[in-house]
Amino acid sequence: MYQLADRMRGAQGSIIRELLKLAGEPGMISFGGGAPEPASFPVEKIAQITARALREQSAAMLSYGISEGYPPLVASLKDYLSKTEQLDFAREELIILSGGQQCADLVAKLFVNEGDTVVVENPSFVGCMNAFRSYGARLRSVPLEADGVNLEALEAAFAQGGVRLFYLIPTFQNPSGLTTSQEKRLAIYELARRYQVLVFEDNPYGELRYEGDWVPSLKSRDEEGLVLYAGSFSKTLAPGMRVGYLVYPKALHPSFKVAKQGVDVHSSTLYQLVTHEFLTSHDYTRHVEALRRRYREKRDLMAREMAAHFHPGVRWHKPEGGFFIMAWLPEGMDSLPFVQEAVQRKVITVPGSAFTVDPGVPNNGIRINFSLPPRDSIVEGIRILGQLSHEVLGQAGHQALGA
Repeated sequence: MYQLADRMRGAQGSIIRELLKLAGEPGMISFGGGAPEPASFPVEKIAQITARALREQSAAMLSYGISEGYPPLVASLKDYLSKTEQLDFAREELIILSGGQQCADLVAKLFVNEGDTVVVENPSFVGCMNAFRSYGARLRSVPLEADGVNLEALEAAFAQGGVRLFYLIPTFQNPSGLTTSQEKRLAIYELARRYQVLVFEDNPYGELRYEGDWVPSLKSRDEEGLVLYAGSFSKTLAPGMRVGYLVYPKALHPSFKVAKQGVDVHSSTLYQLVTHEFLTSHDYTRHVEALRRRYREKRDLMAREMAAHFHPGVRWHKPEGGFFIMAWLPEGMDSLPFVQEAVQRKVITVPGSAFTVDPGVPNNGIRINFSLPPRDSIVEGIRILGQLSHEVLGQAGHQALGA
């Protein structure tokens, strides 16, 4: 009876969402999400700001706003990004969007035609891959190494032609937690310049650095207008506020305004005001420092427990920031049976196949989130996964799980 539009044929349901439906079951420990810990939300300050705003500016807060964003936030965010990310707003512009996901949707809407190729890291964020698929993009993946994408594979992908966009998360990548080195960032930009490919740089986790040196964004080095830079306050203030932003060359500003008007007209003015107040009057920097301490402790706890309990045949990387630790079973093994068995033991993780261009192909990765679960759940959940890893990497367990 119903025939979906052709553009939706490539979009795929998220196994992550299906797994998270199980998170509410009694006794279930979930490492499957990608959200900040609710205890980190600055609830009292948000309540104070919104109460005052509704008392003093109710008409402005509850009416339609302008598409490009609440002007005070646009100004304060430009000032903040100029200082923290060294972005040059003499040549750049930004628009406030309804979370980081809308950034991907509008970028695809403006630049991707049916049949165009979008290159992504392998693994990559499934939400943005689905946004590209919904506009008819053909996804092509390039392998991710410890310091960023394989440059030879990236150039080979660009050289095949038809590439409109390269999407990457260079800092504390979701799902791997890896960070692209400065050397590779410069090399990626040079390849994009040589082949005239737009780069979509997604940076939702960049402020959550727990150790190591800050690495400049590709956008901060962009002199030819090739980089589109996305950010969000979902990981540092609250995801339900849905405040994200996109930075791009000034010449694109009219196009992005029209594209946004065709979707939601404007983002929540009230939560834009809340964000502006944090940037200007409520010491956002101190708030982020507190988040870093909170999540550093949880990351270190998970890393210690993994080192103590995981089979030595399981490879994993301790990230310098972000929300995730990625573990890899030995090459040639499929992590999906491991994840399914872990669910039976009341622990939710996400198989690496969920973050690939073709999720039907077996993958040995397992994404584990440390930002959301309580500390006692981290200890118990990693103990269970560790025990399972020893069982799986024994011959009998190896065969039992279909490897």
